[in-house]
Amino acid sequence: MKAAVYYETGAPEVIRYEDVDAPDLKAHGVRIDVEAISIEGGDTLNRLGGPMPTTPHIVGYQCGGTIAAIGAEVTDRTVGQQVVATMAHGSHAEQVVVPSASTWPVPEGLDVVLAACVPVAFGTADDCLFEFGRLQAGETVLVQAGSGGVGLAAIQLAARAGATVITTASSAEKLERLAGYGADHGINYRDDDLADEARRLTDGRGVDLVLDSVGTTLPASIRALAYRGRISYVGNAGRDPQPVDVSALMGGNQSIQGVFLGAELLMGPRAHDNIARLLGEIAAGGLEVVIDGTFPLAEAAAAHAHLEAREAFGRVVLVP
Repeated sequence: MKAAVYYETGAPEVIRYEDVDAPDLKAHGVRIDVEAISIEGGDTLNRLGGPMPTTPHIVGYQCGGTIAAIGAEVTDRTVGQQVVATMAHGSHAEQVVVPSASTWPVPEGLDVVLAACVPVAFGTADDCLFEFGRLQAGETVLVQAGSGGVGLAAIQLAARAGATVITTASSAEKLERLAGYGADHGINYRDDDLADEARRLTDGRGVDLVLDSVGTTLPASIRALAYRGRISYVGNAGRDPQPVDVSALMGGNQSIQGVFLGAELLMGPRAHDNIARLLGEIAAGGLEVVIDGTFPLAEAAAAHAHLEAREAFGRVVLVP
């Protein structure tokens, strides 16, 4: 089968498009013919300098496609069924093998390309806001990096829950588009001080919750918090994490909660069931998946470069 692989970490140019052996089917596994691959922020971070458990390494956390074969002990999936799947690595390929428990059936009427973008982004956003962020109607949430996959999901989910939504982006054009998905206020982080603007927009009070997927913005996120405010910290998209003085939280009885969807998926059915619910709501039109563009799998290096340029609005998808 064909796959986008690399032999060393580095810039997008390390990615090669090569023939590799198809993965072995396990008793509890399903083999999926991949039809769409959502490039996640973690994929680019891994390629840039993360662990390589295989050589050559096939990166990628998420994809959607059609089940081509099932393992001897699989009873909950069938050949020919469309599913979306998550995995530790390996999505950037024509085929993947994953445990059947790591898949979700694609609801009737939902395009598999859209479904392929759902579990990580929407599952993470929902957990950051509600399971760990404890967001309530009437509160104010600051969503960092609003034009990314998690950001766009979080804006829609928070607005639907009755929260006031402030978001950040790198341009006035992006902020204007984000208003169409439920953002009440926008902050251009290239031009304005994030914390000062958040306080101005809340009449000096600060925000109740910050969803921070950037990492380098943590000091500003802390300064933006209201009394007893919370931060759901979910990633290092800024790629240059800085030391943070958490003692600043004490005076306002504030808190930072680390969030990692992968751990929740391993710990029990809650997160898996939650993603199934979100897929159903997207299929019903209650939430929207935003795709910036698609690239052939053979052009995975160009797709990674496009995402890293920070000009994308929504998901970047690879198609084998």
